[in-house]
Amino acid sequence: MNSPVLRVQGLEVAMGALKILRGIDLEVPAGGIVTVLGANGVGKTTLMRALSGIYVPSAGTITLLGEAIAGLPSHAIVARGLAQAPEGRQIFPTMTVAENLRLGAVARSGGITEDLGRVFALFPVLKERIAQRAGSLSGGEQQMLCIGRAMMARPKLLLLDEPSLGLAPILVRRIFELIALIRQAGTPILLVEQNARAALRVADTAHVMEGGRIVLSGPAAQLAEDPRVRAAYLGGHVAA
Repeated sequence: MNSPVLRVQGLEVAMGALKILRGIDLEVPAGGIVTVLGANGVGKTTLMRALSGIYVPSAGTITLLGEAIAGLPSHAIVARGLAQAPEGRQIFPTMTVAENLRLGAVARSGGITEDLGRVFALFPVLKERIAQRAGSLSGGEQQMLCIGRAMMARPKLLLLDEPSLGLAPILVRRIFELIALIRQAGTPILLVEQNARAALRVADTAHVMEGGRIVLSGPAAQLAEDPRVRAAYLGGHVAA
């Protein structure tokens, strides 16, 4: 059996005396999509920031392709193959689309043109806007730029934090179509998303977080039929 791309065991993150994450266990298999669901404030973004080196765990292990990465600085984690498209996009608005994309490959040299070609194949609109300032893009285009910048790092694992946040339903559908295409091209994904309906459709495995813990896990299709999940997360979300 193949080892997972990412294995998280007993992960805890504390802010002073306040424990934000409490014993998180999860895995992302090669070629898979795993989604983490939960309300605001349960620790989903803290989890992503701990994985990408922004927060240092207080306990537990994070293993990427068999190598322990917990506590490494973010640039070292990116160099080992993990890239994140963060919540809120965090593009550089006064820089052009091309400049933002090239920043995604800053940790390495060579193959930039080839990587740009792959990004433009996924997001043709970015090629049309290549010389445009990123801040002048629409919300959907900015989200595509954010994901494209992460793809420029040639990730072995892609973290997506709330990629549909603030987008119109038609753009939400497009973003999730692109997420499926990224997986089909061979990049596994860990997806944090409040649009539970869309996330469960695209994911293989799902975890539900409450109070800094994972309280429910299973195949995404199975959780989509779970009465607890349907009552808490599927009643009011826009279908994608």
